[in-house]
Amino acid sequence: MRKVLFTILGFALIIAGLFLAKQIIDSKKTFKPRSEKVVKTVFAEVVQNRTVPIVVKANGNLEAKQRVELFAEVQGVFKNGSKLFKEGQSYSKGETIIDIDASEYAASVRSAKSNLYNEITSIMPDLRLDYPEMYPKWAAYLEGFDMAKSTPALPEMSSEKERFFISGRGILTSYYNVKNLEQRLVKYRIPAPFTGLLTEALVTEGTLVRSGQKLGEFIRPGVYELEVSVSKTYSDLLKVGESVALTDLNDNKAYQGKVTRINGRVDQATQTIKAYIEVANSNLREGMYLEANLDARNEENAIEVDRSLLLEDNKIFVVRDSVLDMINVRPVYFSDKRVVLKDVPDGVTIMAKPLIGAYTGMAVKVYEAETDKPQG
Repeated sequence: MRKVLFTILGFALIIAGLFLAKQIIDSKKTFKPRSEKVVKTVFAEVVQNRTVPIVVKANGNLEAKQRVELFAEVQGVFKNGSKLFKEGQSYSKGETIIDIDASEYAASVRSAKSNLYNEITSIMPDLRLDYPEMYPKWAAYLEGFDMAKSTPALPEMSSEKERFFISGRGILTSYYNVKNLEQRLVKYRIPAPFTGLLTEALVTEGTLVRSGQKLGEFIRPGVYELEVSVSKTYSDLLKVGESVALTDLNDNKAYQGKVTRINGRVDQATQTIKAYIEVANSNLREGMYLEANLDARNEENAIEVDRSLLLEDNKIFVVRDSVLDMINVRPVYFSDKRVVLKDVPDGVTIMAKPLIGAYTGMAVKVYEAETDKPQG
């Protein structure tokens, strides 16, 4: 009997524990409030097609229109001049930029000239006896022969007999040898081809200069060229002589240039054409970075919007009855931040600023700017 009683009591305790556990579990259930539908606000604008001027932007670094790379064609010691060979040093046209010691070579030139003089002198007795009609002009040539000056041209030989006689004595060979040496002697001095300044100096006075060694760079300041790359789409719109607005991005200074040359070859890698814009201004410096605004063409019945509004497959969002929808558009020109679109109907309300998480069918509210009301 006691056993039955304990058994019944145990079942009763188990049932009571299960009931109590259910009550505790049910008491921990929380009821979430029903979320309200959120309607996001979008910035929008009503489309009004117009004529959009397409301005092609390009940029590049200025290079001097006239520049010369200075190379040595002879070997010798770089002599001190009236001006130091340093970057930024200016020279007038014809002024000596580099003077290489040519004393040893000049002596060999004088020796060759002396040999030529002696050879001509040796034929004078034969000329007087055998060709008296030729003697006066060769005698006059010897009188005008100055060892300190450039060798004068030989007298004109009027007959084949005279030419054979002079050539047979080796005078022509000696003369052209001297002229060749004199031409090389000139290369020991490098004059300024125009008034300008040094932008690079790679040697100093007193150093040994070797043949073929680069010595520096010389430019004419004030007149520069800007090399820009333009898409081949606008190649037919670029014209030589066309004015171009240039801007310095650092201090927003504006300059005026013009297209002087257009490359006739399309770069296969970038599909662009190089155009060269000339600009003259004393405030410009070689290597400055400028941006060029090339007036390409006017696009009729088009709009210009931010590039972030253009979706994949050439679509944009429009607002219809407070709901987002998509329409197909045709982009005709892309810049860094903007895009020109066509085939957008007038009167359609489009998104003016991108909305994160936007999708077709999304309920939105168009933002309306508050206007100040007059206070009474």
